[in-house]
Amino acid sequence: MGGPMARNLLKAGHAITAFDLSAAVLDPVVAAGARRAENVADAIQNADVVITMLPAGQHVRSVFLDGGILRTAKPGTLLIDSSTIDMDSARAVHTAAQQAGFDFIDAPVSGGVGGAEAGTLTFMCGGSEGAFERARPILEKMGKRIVLAGGAGAGQAAKICNNMLLAISMIGTCEAFVLGEKLGLDPQKLFDIASTSSGQCWSLTTYCPVPGPVAAAPSNRDYAGGFATALMLKDLKLAQAAAQSAGAPTPLGAEAQQLYSLFAAKGHGGLDFSGIIRMLRGEL
Repeated sequence: MGGPMARNLLKAGHAITAFDLSAAVLDPVVAAGARRAENVADAIQNADVVITMLPAGQHVRSVFLDGGILRTAKPGTLLIDSSTIDMDSARAVHTAAQQAGFDFIDAPVSGGVGGAEAGTLTFMCGGSEGAFERARPILEKMGKRIVLAGGAGAGQAAKICNNMLLAISMIGTCEAFVLGEKLGLDPQKLFDIASTSSGQCWSLTTYCPVPGPVAAAPSNRDYAGGFATALMLKDLKLAQAAAQSAGAPTPLGAEAQQLYSLFAAKGHGGLDFSGIIRMLRGEL
């Protein structure tokens, strides 16, 4: 998702220096006009704003703390982390950044690759009002809804709650279509009815797991692209860890994690998470 996000910043007239360990990810951004950095230090040395998007908390800690962003960024640099990670890591980096004199916000996103390309992402932010207001004009070039959820780590809390709900609703949507198929319902007819009735939800109307009703949904591309099952599973694990820490009962969240764990274990971690309908049908 970072690639199209960076390209939208370029389109908005920002000068971008980009770095990624994957040349396949970095090359299209460079082709769009970004300067290629040789490493993290090279990427941030003259930056007014540093935006990171990394796989997990350990990577964020490594890049900011061990990797030296907090030691090498110039004074006054605004730091934005759009990774989806555990709250402990987010808060640890917040604290370290504050102690080093930097404004920092955790700003995970929702909207998938399609939203990143269209510039319609939702940013769920955690941090101070001042840091948020500094970040808002930048984030508005990549998203259409920018929300300050609260203090340090609140963006991560909002993201894992949102994605746990998304996983649960997708499984329910898939089960409804599988049942409808078994009962002889045409999927388009079920979509037409449910999308305007009490069963309406984002998983149905924007990301329908059966081909046909929603042209932009990954179901029309054999579940390629979109939001990978492995990433959804990561978020569900984060949600369960947070639920256990907070003492919050999340039985459906736990069941969703088990189902996506099984789907990924069958070798489908790279498929879009709506592809779980194949497993529910018994195809996989």
